[in-house]
Amino acid sequence: MLKAMLEEAWHAMGANRMRTVLTMLGMVIGVGSVVLMMAIGQGAQYAVAQTISTMGSNLYIVISGSTSAGGLRSGGGGGPTLTVADGEAIAELDGVSNVAPVQQGTQQLVYGPNNWSSTVVGTTPPYLDARAWTIVNGYPFGDSDVRAATRVALIGQTAADNLFGADDPVGKTIRVRQSPFVIIGVLGKKGQNLDGRDQDDTLIIPLTTAQRKVFGNPFPGSVRLIMVQATSAEAMPTVEKSMTALLRQRHRLREGQDNDFYVRNLAAAADSAAETTRVMSVLLGAIASVSLLVGGIGIMNIMLVSVTERTREIGIRMAIGARQRDILAQFLLEALMISVAGCLIGLVLGIAGALLTNAMTDMVIVISGGSVLVAFAVAAGIGIFFGFYPARRAAALDPIEALRHQ
Repeated sequence: MLKAMLEEAWHAMGANRMRTVLTMLGMVIGVGSVVLMMAIGQGAQYAVAQTISTMGSNLYIVISGSTSAGGLRSGGGGGPTLTVADGEAIAELDGVSNVAPVQQGTQQLVYGPNNWSSTVVGTTPPYLDARAWTIVNGYPFGDSDVRAATRVALIGQTAADNLFGADDPVGKTIRVRQSPFVIIGVLGKKGQNLDGRDQDDTLIIPLTTAQRKVFGNPFPGSVRLIMVQATSAEAMPTVEKSMTALLRQRHRLREGQDNDFYVRNLAAAADSAAETTRVMSVLLGAIASVSLLVGGIGIMNIMLVSVTERTREIGIRMAIGARQRDILAQFLLEALMISVAGCLIGLVLGIAGALLTNAMTDMVIVISGGSVLVAFAVAAGIGIFFGFYPARRAAALDPIEALRHQ
């Protein structure tokens, strides 16, 4: 029975090939658009996820407060309100895995005839763990280097490329504000962060060396910011409350008095960026789905025309014993075959378009099996949904009136 219905449906589709092709065109465009747009949207999500992963996980940045002089107020980080001792106290809190005081700024790096302006970060060894930063060549500095304020440095890929070119930086000496620094390690590549800054354009040195030899520090022990990493995402709210209470107590702030520091949750910022890309992905898919709706309406229109043209045929079938459900199934099957054929062609074109976009641009494209299955299922569902009314109309025809139809 099913075989006969499939053969009949195939024959009906082949009887007017041009009309069948034009009917499928809406589904082809719709499915192809959905696959392509979802690939672009998921690619954007993947790119943001990769960027977030380079920042480190479960991070807080505690920034020192502002200062006022002559009616002018500096921004966050301008006041000497945070100290290395604050960082040591935070490290003792439950739920904290890494703490790294940071003093940073932009400095000119010089090697032979080459020079390059880069971000110099003075910090402690836990900074690399908090930022999930690897050493691809050489070795990191240790606590003894911080205590002795040794002039050693870890260099990022961008700074290394501009100063040393193809040469190996390890063991070479550069100058920062006339102070010599020996490169002992090369940092792994991280790329841009969420605000577009190149994370690899950096030089990391011991905190004490930065304070004494590079930036200077009129307030001994003070730092611009402290990076704090929680043990897990679940521990972050507790860590934030404990950390804020601890710093207020250490800074002798009275109840009702504003904090003289700022706490920034990098995980929240990362989640916000990820949510934005998720919304964009859904929006792109929704826009492309309009094409599927148009394709479904096209199928319904053509099937209605087909019912009108085949009214006498339907009457003959009913006269020789065909039941209403047989007529309904026949026309539904034809609508489904048109929809599925258009869907398959659309999938091929959508995947090809995504691969072509990936090859011709720098966009990250992700083609997932889930998106392909969703597009296919939605297309098939639309074919059945929009094919049901014409099929129902055909099945409801009066056999006698249908036989009289010319």
